[in-house]
Amino acid sequence: MFKEFEITKYLNRRRAFLNKAKGVFQIEEATITQIQAALASKQITSVELVQMYIDRINAFDKNGPKLNSVLTINPEALKIAAEIDKDRNEEQNGPLFGIPVLLKDNIETKDHMPTTAGAIALKDNYASEDSWVAKKLREAGAIILGKVNMSEWAYFMSSDAPSGYSGIGGQVQHPYGPETFVAGSVGGSSSGSGVSIASNFAVVAIGTETSGSILSPSSANSIVGIKPTVGLISRTGIVPLAMSQDTAGPMARTVADAATTLGVLTGVDSTDPITATSEGKALADYTSHLRLDGLNGARIGIDYDYFYGTDEEKLELKQIVGEAIEEMKAQGAVVEEITIPKQELASDVLYFEFKHNLNDYLKKTQEAVKVKTLEDVIKFNEEDPESRMKFGQDILVDSQNKSESLEDPSYLKSRVDDLKYSRELGLDKVIAEHNLDALLFVNNFGAALPAKAGYPSITVPAGYTANGMPVGVTFSGKAYCEPRLIELAYSYEQHTKKRIAPVFK
Repeated sequence: MFKEFEITKYLNRRRAFLNKAKGVFQIEEATITQIQAALASKQITSVELVQMYIDRINAFDKNGPKLNSVLTINPEALKIAAEIDKDRNEEQNGPLFGIPVLLKDNIETKDHMPTTAGAIALKDNYASEDSWVAKKLREAGAIILGKVNMSEWAYFMSSDAPSGYSGIGGQVQHPYGPETFVAGSVGGSSSGSGVSIASNFAVVAIGTETSGSILSPSSANSIVGIKPTVGLISRTGIVPLAMSQDTAGPMARTVADAATTLGVLTGVDSTDPITATSEGKALADYTSHLRLDGLNGARIGIDYDYFYGTDEEKLELKQIVGEAIEEMKAQGAVVEEITIPKQELASDVLYFEFKHNLNDYLKKTQEAVKVKTLEDVIKFNEEDPESRMKFGQDILVDSQNKSESLEDPSYLKSRVDDLKYSRELGLDKVIAEHNLDALLFVNNFGAALPAKAGYPSITVPAGYTANGMPVGVTFSGKAYCEPRLIELAYSYEQHTKKRIAPVFK
């Protein structure tokens, strides 16, 4: 399809062949299963593995193309890896034991790394406890390698800022064309998570999504992203945006790696009551749903009104998605054109919740954090606008102008309308009417609908535009249907294998 990518594919295969011939373990495109096999056979140690990723980050993120995706490397990563090597017991270790993982910089860790949400105002925000996500990863034996850059305040600061920009980390660059694609093409707000995994700086990263923030950077960087049902993974210890929609989720290069990581993160957490809805529905292991025949007999609906851009851009996307649909049909799926009821979804729910949730979060931070309210953040930024609010902060100001009370009648009506139109008259209605397993979207287009409903989505690489920009296909469904979405995504991925790794000079 795209000649340069065919050359890239050849170079990747050639490099892999030469490294294998030399007996050198290759971290580029390595999966969790491959890494565990190398660790078990003592081809590598976790210390060596961590050092290889650090060297690659230094070579290509800090130098070379300077992708700027990794904010902080955990200064204890090598020490933790050494302890993991000492404690390794193949019969007892889980799949993430000794596996390096990167975290979006709004996920708290009790260590020497701050949690900034990309904001200079939180540069001294050192957590007193691990977040639920960090705790579950450590319990599984994963090595938290570092924190990655993100769109500041989860892309809820300025309507003029490009995706992937933060005051504390600068602009994340695109691995498939850092000198070609415009700023913001990396997707947001989990921009660093997407770029770092696409660039092979770790095996898996954890992103967060309120509306499109896992799906967007995953599809934009030719990786897999799972945005779970709100309630599947606890948000405790994550800098909040909106409690009704926030969730963490895995981002990886394969469906298998994303599914493996997802199972590690589930569970009921008393400090995040929404997780109680996952009891009896969550799995600790989703890998049994990695089915090659997952598309056979599936019913999938697509609404072409959810294709955005210029006429030329929409035509190119439809061609790529058309090829994906033909592959799905070849695997036994029925894909039909449907119409999703269009409603004007409320735009102010996030503003109310952001103010309420952030004020609650900030008042619990350590004394070193001087901002204790959203109003304090706004004033702090105004003291040094060039570095602290380069693109303005109109969204922060608009949120501050809302009531902090979630009993405000305007908020309550907006939230009720969101649920009504995204669930009852939206996804629930169209899925039931057409007896669908999932809806199909391109990239993160249409992400607001399942986001407002609190429903899950998974995106998978589907190809590249003529100029090399990655494109993903996204499956969305009803609450706690992650197992079915994983079946669909894995079957499509394995029968197409569209991902091509970026090559750096």
